[in-house]
Amino acid sequence: MSLSERLGDARERIANAASAAKRNPEDIKLIVVTKNHPAQLVLDLLELGVRDFGENRDQEAAPKSAEVRAASNIEHHWHFIGQLQSNKVKSVVSYASSIHSLDRQSLLDALGKATNERQVPLDVFIQLNLTDDPARGGIQDANLLAFAENVLTHPGLNLIGVMGVASLDNQLERDFGLIREASQKLQTLKPSANLISAGMSEDFETAIAFGATHLRIGSAITGKRQY
Repeated sequence: MSLSERLGDARERIANAASAAKRNPEDIKLIVVTKNHPAQLVLDLLELGVRDFGENRDQEAAPKSAEVRAASNIEHHWHFIGQLQSNKVKSVVSYASSIHSLDRQSLLDALGKATNERQVPLDVFIQLNLTDDPARGGIQDANLLAFAENVLTHPGLNLIGVMGVASLDNQLERDFGLIREASQKLQTLKPSANLISAGMSEDFETAIAFGATHLRIGSAITGKRQY
């Protein structure tokens, strides 16, 4: 299949999953994950109508975003979806429109400092830890509201929802159910923070059934990664 065909197939699957869940597919944002692919792939996707792209390493994303910006005047958005090191925050906030992986207090402190004087606040999702292991990345459910309250004290950050990754044991309904419950809990604190970043190439249809609003789809669209 060509890039255009894979993109069309993904869009059709999203529409079908949304219909099955009695949701409007226009309420679901497709983020194409372009890590390990060259800027040219992003330019090709722009021509096919994609406007949102996901990256997880600043070392790759910073030069790629600059190359795309220099080559195209089509408006588009970068979503940082990987674990973000505090020393990369200044670089990432220079090109990303949203951070999906706000997962700890030290990162919140760095983001708050880097965005303190922004005219337009930076959109952020709180990344969830769906396990009982505090050593895993993300905020555990018991700490979600306290952490969210800290996020809300930073004027340069706009808390818009939660992000989660399904575990490897293939308990998708359990994991996406936990993400949906965390979203509902967060909305008791900030009703407008109702977005859910969940679902990847292997599981996005299930994520849609559980309310995902932002899908992070890579290989199902981009094909084999170029290492």
